[in-house]
Amino acid sequence: MSKHEETSVPYEVTIKVRDTCLCLHVQRAARAVARRFDIALRPLGLTNGQFSLLMSLNRPKPPAMASVAALLAMDRTTLTANLKPLERRGLVTVSVDEKDRRNRLMTLTPAGHALLASAVPVWERTHEDIDRLVTSSDPDTLRADLRALS
Repeated sequence: MSKHEETSVPYEVTIKVRDTCLCLHVQRAARAVARRFDIALRPLGLTNGQFSLLMSLNRPKPPAMASVAALLAMDRTTLTANLKPLERRGLVTVSVDEKDRRNRLMTLTPAGHALLASAVPVWERTHEDIDRLVTSSDPDTLRADLRALS
């Protein structure tokens, strides 16, 4: 037996991983769903991530970065990088929290609110299309299962 044969993984294991790996299948599904939303939101100049970020700021009171980062499952550095283009477009403002100057608060501008209002019907239509693709289970059950994993 050659050294390569001693240390190689049998092809059957590759097939097993391909067919059963939850991580692989969740990643593939996430990319496919993200692409659908990116295509649908492109005419509005938004990506699916920007839509989610704008939506996460649609609150009665401006949220702090930590709460938005937790909701979107990203670190503060990534959140800051994702905010920059939205700030440049005048959709979001970031200000110092007067109660705790270490915190930054994010607020949708009137332009941000207007763009988000235009994007919601696009999101709804795209979401309905995706829900119809989930045929072997209830989409709400799938969402609950995905929340349990996250």
